[in-house]
Amino acid sequence: MSPEILATAFLLGIMGSFHCIGMCGPIALSLPLQGNSYFQKLLGGVLYNLGRAVMYGIIGGAFGLIGQGFHLLGFQRWVSIIMGIILILSILFPIIFSGHKIIKLDFFVTPVRKAIQKLFTSQSYSGLFFIGTLNSLLPCGLVYVAVASAVTLGSAYYGMIYMFLFGLGTLPMMVGVVIIGNLISLSVRKRINYIIPYLVVIIGVIFILRGLCLGIPYVSPPLEKLTPTAHMKIHNPKNAATEIKGSCCAKD
Repeated sequence: MSPEILATAFLLGIMGSFHCIGMCGPIALSLPLQGNSYFQKLLGGVLYNLGRAVMYGIIGGAFGLIGQGFHLLGFQRWVSIIMGIILILSILFPIIFSGHKIIKLDFFVTPVRKAIQKLFTSQSYSGLFFIGTLNSLLPCGLVYVAVASAVTLGSAYYGMIYMFLFGLGTLPMMVGVVIIGNLISLSVRKRINYIIPYLVVIIGVIFILRGLCLGIPYVSPPLEKLTPTAHMKIHNPKNAATEIKGSCCAKD
């Protein structure tokens, strides 16, 4: 996976953290921190957000595994194109990620929220970590964007790394919220949130270009880089070196 793809994950997390302040800020501001010292607040904030990043990584690994199945079937380029189109459409048609409940998830969300409320009474550092893991399971349009990107990578490992980096990108701003409250005014956050749709469209375009296999270095690799030839012929030791060289795992 190219460094550019990994960079989009971290950048999406950084830009998305301004969105997270509005969505997850109330939880972060009311965390049951251990003590009032700067170090205690910092440790509690890091544990909470590290829990979020770890669960994002697990989610990314699961959806990356789905993408890996498509990759082995030879559908990876079409998955990349379709997911890119979905990302762009999610911006062009905001109702997809609006507050309207197209699919009711109360059967899942309600138990998660109750578990978070229970952990708020634990008064422990481990509780803070698990509050973060559970919080990452709550519905969030920005997380859906990252998950869609993870599917296109065609690898459980890379999907996990992508989503974990996305979570780490949100960490600085969210830890700051835990320590000193709302760092940035609402008006500034709104202005920065205007940038997020453009970033999502850029990511969508990147994945469409990746699926088109135009031979553009780092952005749109040639078709042989996206085909699972090595997986299909690796049983023949004589062909191993040649097949690996032409596979998606080979370095240029």
